[in-house]
Amino acid sequence: MRTRVDVTDLRGWGRLAFDATLGVTAVVEGMHHNIARGPWFLDAPPSARTRGLTGLVYGAVRGVTRIVGEGYDAALSRAAGRTGQASSPRREAVLAALNGVLGDHLVASRNPLAIPMQLRSGGRPVALEPRALREAIPGATGKVVVLVHGLCTNHLRWRRRGHDHGAALARDLGYTPLYLHYNSGLHVSTSGRGLDEVLEALVRAWPMPLEELSLLGHSLGGLVVRSAWHQGAAAGHAWPRRLRSAVFLGTPHHGAALERGGNWIDVVLGVSPYTAPLARLGRIRSAGITDLRHGNVLDEDWQGRDRFARSPDRRRPVPLPPGVRCLAVAGTTARGRGAAADLLGDGLVPLASALGRHRDPRRTLAFGPAGRAIAPGVGHLDLLCDPGVYARVREWLAG
Repeated sequence: MRTRVDVTDLRGWGRLAFDATLGVTAVVEGMHHNIARGPWFLDAPPSARTRGLTGLVYGAVRGVTRIVGEGYDAALSRAAGRTGQASSPRREAVLAALNGVLGDHLVASRNPLAIPMQLRSGGRPVALEPRALREAIPGATGKVVVLVHGLCTNHLRWRRRGHDHGAALARDLGYTPLYLHYNSGLHVSTSGRGLDEVLEALVRAWPMPLEELSLLGHSLGGLVVRSAWHQGAAAGHAWPRRLRSAVFLGTPHHGAALERGGNWIDVVLGVSPYTAPLARLGRIRSAGITDLRHGNVLDEDWQGRDRFARSPDRRRPVPLPPGVRCLAVAGTTARGRGAAADLLGDGLVPLASALGRHRDPRRTLAFGPAGRAIAPGVGHLDLLCDPGVYARVREWLAG
């Protein structure tokens, strides 16, 4: 059975290949330049250009790559849209991972592989217009739950090991589940602004009286939920007043250790002029990833700053939505309790971060004792399918 390849995908992957060639050329030239100058030039910039014949060679590589890349893109752009393919789960997973790592670059370079934000039902996009919603969701109810996935994943990730929180809530509590599909590599505040707009349009277009709106966010998706509520409330939108419950599964409210470790690698590589060009490789990671260092949810948390530079936590504290029942569920992979177990958390998010706790009282999120739950022996992704976690979520939304 032959697999049809979409021309738009070929354009997108081709652009990435040419971008990668230019990036690697810059790294190699930077190392060549700094090594040639000798160890006494300790202040050599990491991306300096070489001169003379060597500089002509590197310049030729860049020039040829750009010319070939522009020709390739122009040729395929004329054929784009003539062929197509029904998207497969494998393709969706690859694009989701790519957007999580390089999503901001894809948007900045207008790469067609960038994922646009949309709500999906039954795996298909839904237009936010009353008639279209009635046709796409014939069994729609007055209770809606919107599920927001995490970094490098997509709406299909909610189905894990035969379980889907959204489908289960539809069966047990009569919710109509809608799944957000978005580019997780953008800044959290950018995705939050997009979710705010989507939810506002959804509330206005829902084809029947909306009795109840709930949000369920996993990992980075929980930060997007908090950002969307803050921006929507500040704009005076209608949907924040309709929100009844918000559930956060493994959300790094105060950051994740993995991104902090990546930031330290940037710092160490930048110490020596010989390794400084290699630090550019670490700087390809997306804005969504660097927002996870401290848990940024606002534009002001990152605007006007070098997001790769080593810096303290300067976030403006953003409280939980007042009047909304909020639940935080944290997984733990270690047996027992203690400092090591708390730090390990679910394998990606430390326990305190997932529960919204912080040594600065102003930053601690007021979930309250009843609004915090710990799932022993449950890893980050298994929060999506663990029976005990689902039972807690169902109980919370039913209450």
